[in-house]
Amino acid sequence: MLDKNGIAKRIAQEVQDGYYVNLGIGIPTLVANFVRDDISVEFQSENGVLGMGPFPFEGEEDADVINAGKQTITTLPGASFFDSAMSFSMIRGKHVDLTILGAMEVAENGDIANWKIPGKMVKGMGGAMDLVASAENIIVAMMHTNKAGDSKLLKRCSLPLTGVGCVKKIVTNMAVLEITDDGFKLLERAPGVTVEEINRATEGRLEVKGDIPEMAI
Repeated sequence: MLDKNGIAKRIAQEVQDGYYVNLGIGIPTLVANFVRDDISVEFQSENGVLGMGPFPFEGEEDADVINAGKQTITTLPGASFFDSAMSFSMIRGKHVDLTILGAMEVAENGDIANWKIPGKMVKGMGGAMDLVASAENIIVAMMHTNKAGDSKLLKRCSLPLTGVGCVKKIVTNMAVLEITDDGFKLLERAPGVTVEEINRATEGRLEVKGDIPEMAI
């Protein structure tokens, strides 16, 4: 199975030249480390950064330059900083081509739950609400199961929803899946992972057609 970096590396293949991409908190922040050098991409963070680069090397961090998850980041030449109002104007105005989010649960119809952590007090939904309401291309980066081995790809989300029917594609440590009218369509499997293992780890409907290739990462 893939680790978090493997998931981010596979998602980086979905990023195209000229894209403006919003990176959510968690695994999505790693995607900037794996984008091809021969394409031009503008990474946006909701706290007001456009032009994020990879994470800094140890000892080169600048505590004043952070992403939405309060992690230190680098910026590329031409990067800009602005307030949250401008940042969310970009998001709500549909100026972002691709949104990459983490999630605790995704339902077979594309519902996503990614803000309410069971047993923990949180301040609120935050910017995820705007992202899922405004974005037309959402890819979720997540683990296929929780620590207890229970599926996180469900028939219906059990946690409070962030958005309804908005997810297009999911990349987990086991598979790449697409949301269709028939549920989760299996597109690729992680190296060494079988279709049967993915099927057992998926509670929602899983559509499998033909031979499923391994991810090329």
